Amino acid sequence: VQLAESGGGVVQAGGSLQLSCQISGTIFSINAMGWHRQGPGKAGELAAVINNDGSTIYADSVKGRFTISRDMDKNTVYLQMSSLSPDDTAEYTCTGYRNSITPAMMKRTPFDYFGQGTQVTVSS
Repeated sequence: VQLAESGGGVVQAGGSLQLSCQISGTIFSINAMGWHRQGPGKAGELAAVINNDGSTIYADSVKGRFTISRDMDKNTVYLQMSSLSPDDTAEYTCTGYRNSITPAMMKRTPFDYFGQGTQVTVSS
């Protein structure tokens, strides 16, 4: 499985940005997709997950501001981010999982597949 992110960049606080993750390879092995982020000097965080049944889970820090979605025909996962703040500055990495993800697993599940990451910088 190969994951390729795009859409990162610099945005002003309060703005919006959409990230994309193109999936290729042995796609049938994936049961969930997510976006992991790690900001400077911060621990990594699984920000959002979408399972194959369409259910979504969000970290409290992004709930209500970020939306994860997918286009099965295009094998692409998106992360729409709005009301961005400097605290959202991080490298965002597209992640894939062989198993479905539950809320209890959000903080302790290592990813099976991951991309190169894309930088998002929010200026104040």
